[in-house]
Amino acid sequence: MKRRQFIQAAFLAGTMIKNSVSNAAGKSPFGPLRADPKKILDLPKGFDYTIISEQKKVMSDGLLTPGQADGMAAFPNKNGNINLVCNHENHPASFRNSAFGNSSKLLDKIDKNLVYDLGKEITPGTGGTTTIEYNPITRSKIRQHMSLSGTEYNCAGGATPWGSWLSCEECFTDPGTSFERETVIKREKRHGYIFEVDSSSNKISEPIPLKDMGRFEHEAAAVDPVSGIIYLTEDKHRSLLYRFIPNEKSNLSAGGQLQALCFSKRKSMDTRNWSSQLIDQGEWHEAKWINLDNVDSDKNDLRLRGFDQGAARFARGEGICYSDNSVFITATIGGSERMGQVFEYRINRESNENFIGAAGHIKLLAESTSKSLLQHADNIIMSPWGDLIICEDTYNYCGLIGINPNGSQYIFADNAYTNSELCGVCFSPKGDILFVNVQNKGLTLAIHGPFSSLSP
Repeated sequence: MKRRQFIQAAFLAGTMIKNSVSNAAGKSPFGPLRADPKKILDLPKGFDYTIISEQKKVMSDGLLTPGQADGMAAFPNKNGNINLVCNHENHPASFRNSAFGNSSKLLDKIDKNLVYDLGKEITPGTGGTTTIEYNPITRSKIRQHMSLSGTEYNCAGGATPWGSWLSCEECFTDPGTSFERETVIKREKRHGYIFEVDSSSNKISEPIPLKDMGRFEHEAAAVDPVSGIIYLTEDKHRSLLYRFIPNEKSNLSAGGQLQALCFSKRKSMDTRNWSSQLIDQGEWHEAKWINLDNVDSDKNDLRLRGFDQGAARFARGEGICYSDNSVFITATIGGSERMGQVFEYRINRESNENFIGAAGHIKLLAESTSKSLLQHADNIIMSPWGDLIICEDTYNYCGLIGINPNGSQYIFADNAYTNSELCGVCFSPKGDILFVNVQNKGLTLAIHGPFSSLSP
């Protein structure tokens, strides 16, 4: 019996699981999972999925669908369809996952001026984003095209209220020639930036790095729609939690100020709980923000300099989402057993314009152990019915785990057939369809079912 079935069986049998409330296994509001005869994803009764994208398939622009689909968001199309913008976490040596095919033979099908890093036309950046137009009535893909090209390791990102997608590079590489993965890599540009993609366009976006948002190993982004401030995570074991205050709301190219979160009463707080329990679940802590300088650094040291200035440290900040004045963050290897943590940062709307004092409060919402249902939390989204839905990136096999407001956890979906992580979880604009990627299989799924039974 596998870990997840054991925990479920123990709960249903009334066995006491010695964990905190926020780690307790609960009953899914949608019922138990049913085995998928196609062996892709187990779902509750009444739910099914449609495969709407698959790696290596020819897209509408003549390029191949890249592999390693990762972060993703859904946007309304004017015609009633849904536009999905999807990241692809590819490295220049990942020829088998490239949109350009072997030896970049399809590179001529794209305007090379819109490829961020051509790599001397030998090793162009194979990350970036694709945009899928999906018809929710017919449950079919209408078109798909490359919407950002020439970047690397586009892991996650975030949707903006003004209809764009922020695609984050999870890397820090310089121009020049290097030898990686038994391949000579020729880079022409610096990497480690965020790029903005127009979700409504049927064309490729101009690849402009938003340098004021920092050069580091970005993971995900979440926008506060009230202030326009953007919260950012970093996938390093000594990472910071950042926020970017734009000079002009919704005009990120106008620049702004990058900051890092601090605990007001403890400088350089270590939230990881690795060697000692410095932060307990459920306790709120005052937080403030400090300005960071030299954010487009030549060295990959922004997180180290920020910590020395007093910023708090997190264990691989990954997923992040905004909901109702709160920002929810996952730290994939936080906790005493390094099985992952979930945090909530509550924005203080009463702060003055200089953000002095307690700009907000932060608490540890959940910390996983080897007995927890949720392990190695990654991408995260708030559901229409008020539960967090979290992608796992763990060993064995991964699922979609729900956390409801009382802290109990339940399984919504399970990839019991491969070791691939699930990622890119997001809901349609109406909240009636859930989209997710099975990364190593290169699949994007649209999940339909009775979500409305729980939605307000």
